[in-house]
Amino acid sequence: MATPSLSSALSKKISLLIIFVSLTPLIVVSGIFAHLFHTAYQEKTIAHLEEVVSKHREIVDAHLHERLASIKTLMDVCPLNDLRRTEFLKELLYTLHSQYGRAFVDLGLVDDTGALIAYAGPFQLGDAQYGQSEWFQNAMENDHHISDVFMGIRNQPHFIVAASRDWDGRRYILRATIDFESFTRLVENIRIGETGHAFIVNREGAFQTQPREDFSQCKNFLLNLIKSLLPSEKPMGPLLVVTEDKACETDSDAVFVLATLKQGDWVLFYEQMTRDAFRDIYHARLILLSVLALGSLGIIITAIILTRRVVAYIAKLDEDKEKMNEQVIHASKMASLGEMAAGIAHEINNPVAVMVEEAGWIQDILDDTPEGGSCDTVEIKRSIAQIKTQGNRCKDITQKLLSFARKTEPERCMLDVNSLILETVDLVASKARYANVHIATKLSPWPPHIQASVTEMQQVLLNLINNSLDAMEETGGDLTIATRKLDKMVEIEIRDTGPGIPEPIISKIFDPFFTTKPVGSGTGLGLAVCYGLIKNMGGDISVTSSIGQGATFRVHLPQAPETAVSSFCVTQPQGGKR
Repeated sequence: MATPSLSSALSKKISLLIIFVSLTPLIVVSGIFAHLFHTAYQEKTIAHLEEVVSKHREIVDAHLHERLASIKTLMDVCPLNDLRRTEFLKELLYTLHSQYGRAFVDLGLVDDTGALIAYAGPFQLGDAQYGQSEWFQNAMENDHHISDVFMGIRNQPHFIVAASRDWDGRRYILRATIDFESFTRLVENIRIGETGHAFIVNREGAFQTQPREDFSQCKNFLLNLIKSLLPSEKPMGPLLVVTEDKACETDSDAVFVLATLKQGDWVLFYEQMTRDAFRDIYHARLILLSVLALGSLGIIITAIILTRRVVAYIAKLDEDKEKMNEQVIHASKMASLGEMAAGIAHEINNPVAVMVEEAGWIQDILDDTPEGGSCDTVEIKRSIAQIKTQGNRCKDITQKLLSFARKTEPERCMLDVNSLILETVDLVASKARYANVHIATKLSPWPPHIQASVTEMQQVLLNLINNSLDAMEETGGDLTIATRKLDKMVEIEIRDTGPGIPEPIISKIFDPFFTTKPVGSGTGLGLAVCYGLIKNMGGDISVTSSIGQGATFRVHLPQAPETAVSSFCVTQPQGGKR
């Protein structure tokens, strides 16, 4: 029967196996699903950001070109004399305000020396001179120009759109200042999530829109991104690049989308924290982990409950098996007693006959003694002593039989093999005499000790001896029982001179219900019970035989530790000398 420690170990192994087999596919599938979902959603998110930034770049580009186109149209259709007049410029600025709102701050006409000829706007520029300004030089070389953001005379951030034209051999420039704040609001209109924002810088890293306060110190960081992601030569058309890097202002992971504007002079930056851009991924991952954790918990609980039920069922089967084995062993005992019944009856009959004869002799003495006379007390005492001796002999026989036949729990203890063999030989002595078999014992001079159950070991010896006696029942012969120590094992050898066992039968001899005896003469359980008991004791049993040479059974059992030899069984058998 399984011990609690074995049941606990078995329960742990089964639980771990069920948990491993159940969780491994779940974790692998979940991991693959999470990876595929992460990759697909990340690609989808980046594609969405690319599309939004691309469309916003088109809006910003359209805004700039629309303002530039308005100035070019005015330069192409308006006469020079009208443009020279401040009142006319004011009318044009009013018209532009009515059409575009306050996108245009002012208008001014500049000659080829850079002198401001006419001006309409909120600032008092007087005789401003722009001859050394970068935007003026670029406008003189080209038909039109959009400047970078600069402070200028008014000491405020602004940028200029300008168109130039030749009149009477001289070149004139119509310039307009674009409202910096409205342009910044237009660029910042691209906000996605909580942290997404956009701004524009030029190739030197100078901001062309109003940056956030915490981003104003990141010029070098922006330049490194521009140099590493954008070609050194200005692209002919718009260019869009997506990358992931550390945010300058927070040192957290961020997604950057870069798009070129104004023929590559400006770069539209879009920045969004990774945790914000991919928040749906993290939310889905959290849900997946929660489901995985709940599923794993359910699997673990189910595995533990199921394992306990299975182990309990196995323990019950083991208990039933032990009970059945005990019944089989007891049945084998009863069968052995049945086989010895005739010899035992003769053993008891002889002392009983002596007691009856002695009792008759006493009666005769008493009958022959006259009334009032004295009887032969010496003879009567001798007869009574003989009756007592024969009674003790019967008592000894019956006690041995009762001890062997009694159904007791197989409790293992320290056992002297030699003493047990001698006691068992006493039980079968009468059967051996009827079978004309001489039993000889060659026992080890150093008493071999094993740790086993007395009743189980006696059952093994009795079954093996009876098996040999049955084999020599018709022919008689010799039966030799020997014991010896072999390293850490104790060997018990039972050798007979019977007819032997055929080779094809040897492999089946320990099978349950296999017997070569006539029907009704054997159960086929004796050797099977021996095999089971010996294996259960941690030992081994083997047989060798040749036809006409008899059979030899050898039993090997672990020798008891020397430290435990002093602790013998309470019912240690006391065999006689033989």
